[in-house]
Amino acid sequence: MAAYVIGLVQILNPEDYKEYTKLVPGSLAPYGGRFIARGGQHEFLEGAIPTTRVVIIEFDSYAKAQEWYNSDTYRGAKLIRQAASTGTLVLVEGV
Repeated sequence: MAAYVIGLVQILNPEDYKEYTKLVPGSLAPYGGRFIARGGQHEFLEGAIPTTRVVIIEFDSYAKAQEWYNSDTYRGAKLIRQAASTGTLVLVEGV
């Protein structure tokens, strides 16, 4: 069953965040991750969370998404993201 990582991100340092965006695709490949949405226009239809970027990544399974997030492959990129932005990442199982 597919699973999705949904990121609601407030970018604080755009230059450093650009470096993060270069690293992520390579970290996803070994885990079968695919971008469904990566930035672009968005709006909150209900509620509000301070965010400048919405990202949705699909994985073949919940376990693969967890493996990616905790992997050595993603660890360096994650540290850059955490330093250059704030936000919320949610892992949710699909139907």
